[in-house]
Amino acid sequence: MNYWDISPLISPRLAVWPGDTPLSREILVDISKGENIDLSTLRATVHIGAHTDAPHHYHRDGVGIHAVDIETYIGPCFVHTVENKPMIMPSDCSIPLASGAKRILFRTNSFPNPDVFNQDFAAFHPDAIAAMGQAGVVLVGIDTPSVDPFSSKDLRSHQNLFKYKMANLEGIVLTNAADGHYELIALPLRLEGFDASPVRAILRR
Repeated sequence: MNYWDISPLISPRLAVWPGDTPLSREILVDISKGENIDLSTLRATVHIGAHTDAPHHYHRDGVGIHAVDIETYIGPCFVHTVENKPMIMPSDCSIPLASGAKRILFRTNSFPNPDVFNQDFAAFHPDAIAAMGQAGVVLVGIDTPSVDPFSSKDLRSHQNLFKYKMANLEGIVLTNAADGHYELIALPLRLEGFDASPVRAILRR
């Protein structure tokens, strides 16, 4: 394989954060009913599936998703596994940091089914985000719905993303991508003023 799609299938079955808007599709024109085209409307949270948060999502001084630097989402990255830990600590970042990676994706296997929302997924200790930020990491990703624990209200890891001008990828699926070096392509949509965007996240050798 030369490409690995690390995005979950976007469907009405896909779990979203409790209280957020699941995917729905309204069919406006239908070929199966004799119309000349299919035409439909999509409604969903912008935090659906594999997505990136705009800084404005978690910080009042942050920009909307249309204003983020898209170069952050394209380039060399490192996939790294940290399993059976509720919190990713600075020491868990040593291998990818030693590799010199500026984009790091963490496999935790703590959110095994994207169609079922479990609240006990792994997240980052804010000091881990700080350690990566201080090392010049520009993007951090995780195979869970958030870089912060489900119960977090102050979103300290998100706040460190803002402090160190780092981007995030949440909700990625790393099941079939072995640890190691790749090229990441995960561009957000240019949605003016929005707080996040879904991405089609791809790894390439």
